[in-house]
Amino acid sequence: MATMLKPVSAADAGDMRPRVSAAEWALRVDLACAYRLVAHHGWDDMIFTHLSVRVPGPEHHFLINPYNLMFDEITASSLVKIDLDGNAVLETPYLTNPAGFTIHSAIHMGREDAHAVMHVHTPCGQAVSAQADGLLPLTQTAMLICDDIAYHHYEGVAVDLDERERLVADLGRKNAMILRNHGTLAVGETVAEAFIRLYYLERACEAQIHALAGGVALINHPPQGTPEKTAEQGAAGLKILGNMLAWPALRRKMDRVDAGYQL
Repeated sequence: MATMLKPVSAADAGDMRPRVSAAEWALRVDLACAYRLVAHHGWDDMIFTHLSVRVPGPEHHFLINPYNLMFDEITASSLVKIDLDGNAVLETPYLTNPAGFTIHSAIHMGREDAHAVMHVHTPCGQAVSAQADGLLPLTQTAMLICDDIAYHHYEGVAVDLDERERLVADLGRKNAMILRNHGTLAVGETVAEAFIRLYYLERACEAQIHALAGGVALINHPPQGTPEKTAEQGAAGLKILGNMLAWPALRRKMDRVDAGYQL
């Protein structure tokens, strides 16, 4: 007879505040908020895909979602702290996803500045990932980030640890990635930066799918030189936009509509 997994809920983690540092708790709250925001925007894929953040310290531990919770259930306490071998550092009632570990551990190991890593499987992101030319500079949103996007070819479900070195090599110094035939990914020095990059990338993909639905012949291409100019403007403003303006507003929004992430 097959072994049945014990059903769990977000409450099974208990209150993690007494067990972690103040710095880690602040990261847990930010990351849990990002999970609820992903669900709020409709970017979640049931219990699949992942957002992670590195915990301060030399161990390179990072926080990731429990495999058996929906994104709108995730709380600061239910996030799982794991090491670079995928082992839970603190006792937890939850499982973790091997595919999420492969992708996120690769980037956390390979990019010291990539404290936060976010990966989703939205229909529009997947559609652009399946298009030969990838993200096109058709809208202001796309032009703001086009120069900061890398591409990684599909190798199957990401459970092969050998793929990690290729993921890191393909990402290079870029801060966003389109995983071919798979989805989108963004990184940042903070949860705020990673989320804002993911927001721009997802909005650009959505706009591209709508624009191309009318036919390539009807597309208005921007004047020569403007995509490059817009990319420079985007690179200069994203840190301020993410950390100081948009993220505090997003936190206030979630406090109004879904404050349970803070538990």
